[in-house]
Amino acid sequence: MVKIRLTRGGAKKRPFYHIVAIDQRAKRDGRALERLGYYNPIATATEKRVEVDVSRVQHWVGQGAQMTDKVRQLVREASAAQAAA
Repeated sequence: MVKIRLTRGGAKKRPFYHIVAIDQRAKRDGRALERLGYYNPIATATEKRVEVDVSRVQHWVGQGAQMTDKVRQLVREASAAQAAA
C-alpha cells in the first residue's frame, strides 16, 4: 500500500520534511515514489512553511494511497492558503 507521509531532512536540530508518496514498508527516509511538497516547521516570516501539490496528492489518494494524520493536516493548511490567495 502507498502512504503519503513525511521524510526528514535538514541538519541536526534544524528539521525539514518532504511530503512524499512511498510504499508503507519502506524506511522513513527510503526511496520515495514521488515528492509532493515540503514542510518547514521552523520557517521564518519570509519563508514558506508548507508547500504541497494538492492535485498530485488527490491523484495518489484516488489511486488508494492513505495520508498520515500530520500530512492530512498540512494538506488542509496548504489548500486553505491556496484558496485565500
